Amino acid sequence: MEPDSVVRRPIWPWLIALVGAVIGVGILCTQAQAMARDAERRTTPVAARPAAIAVSGDHAAAASVGESGAMPGGAGETSAPAVAAAHPGATIVVADATWTSNTAARTGIPARALRAYASAALTLQVEQPGCGLGWNTLAGLGAIESGHGGHAGGVLRDDGYPDPPIRGIALDGSASAAIPDTDGGRFDGDAVWDRAVGPLQFIPSTWEQWGADANGDGVADPNQIDDAALAAARYLCASGEMTSPVGWRRAVFSYNHLDSYVDDVAAVANSSARLAG
Repeated sequence: MEPDSVVRRPIWPWLIALVGAVIGVGILCTQAQAMARDAERRTTPVAARPAAIAVSGDHAAAASVGESGAMPGGAGETSAPAVAAAHPGATIVVADATWTSNTAARTGIPARALRAYASAALTLQVEQPGCGLGWNTLAGLGAIESGHGGHAGGVLRDDGYPDPPIRGIALDGSASAAIPDTDGGRFDGDAVWDRAVGPLQFIPSTWEQWGADANGDGVADPNQIDDAALAAARYLCASGEMTSPVGWRRAVFSYNHLDSYVDDVAAVANSSARLAG
């Protein structure tokens, strides 16, 4: 060998090392994606997934002819038998009384509130069958927003009104966005600033667009749980389908722009679905 000769090392060990590094990175990415999907599934209500719990027992009756659709939409999800009741200007599908009583006993959700949630979801199954909203999602909202109308020790009366009425803080900008009065104090009792009202905590300015009359009394009132539940159902479905984890989370996030809120609603919705059986 000449003194100034360069020693040439083989290139194949470097190629092997490079291929190994690429494969390793690919494995780590795949694992990370799998962990993210698993985390998303854990925070999405069982009844909102396309392949959820199997329909069985008295719930299966909702899929039969003449009873308006299994609820919520999608394969193998919890259901509520229903009877149709026509109200002026809309067809409201009312949850079966026996199902409501039995499910209330299993879940601990007050029967009056559960009837409103189930009826609203059944009605949306007719109005917007592609949405896939479940009663347990509305139950999650109702639990987080007002304890199903029982906020601060109150009770939900048979007519669907909380007693005492549920009022949020004045939206005067000090601890929230500033929203001057839009309803003349009609719903929230405040003629200066808007306040969130009722069991689903609608702001009057939002209610102006989404208000619904589900109990057929000719008045759309956010303080009344049937009206509020139907309005909330339509509001959620306006975001698109709720049968996938991404779609479900998008819809609930639109109701309150906090990921922690979405997770809390999911926890209650999942628990309600499990207890309902």
